Amino acid sequence: MAKLELVPGTLILLVLRVLEAGPLHGYAIAQRIGQLSQDALQVEEGSLYPALQKMLMKGWVESEWGLSDTKRRVRSYSLTAAGRKQLAIERAGYDDVTRAIQSVLKLA
Repeated sequence: MAKLELVPGTLILLVLRVLEAGPLHGYAIAQRIGQLSQDALQVEEGSLYPALQKMLMKGWVESEWGLSDTKRRVRSYSLTAAGRKQLAIERAGYDDVTRAIQSVLKLA
């Protein structure tokens, strides 16, 4: 399957949704998004880590240093209560935009 560009504004939604299942380190977040999209979506480090930093500053995620399966030091991220609320907001906004775009595509 061809790689698709992430729609602007969807990275935070995708990261929050992936973290809803449990804590992950940055590389694992990117891998999980790829896996769930059947490798159609590729998250680049240059966009993932600034997004994670933004979410940390807003209190939507928290982080903890630990060791990976390969004994490398990694920073794991987990969803906070504020992050769960933001996920609901992001999902609703995405659904609204998707419905509006579909209306235009069907009716134009």
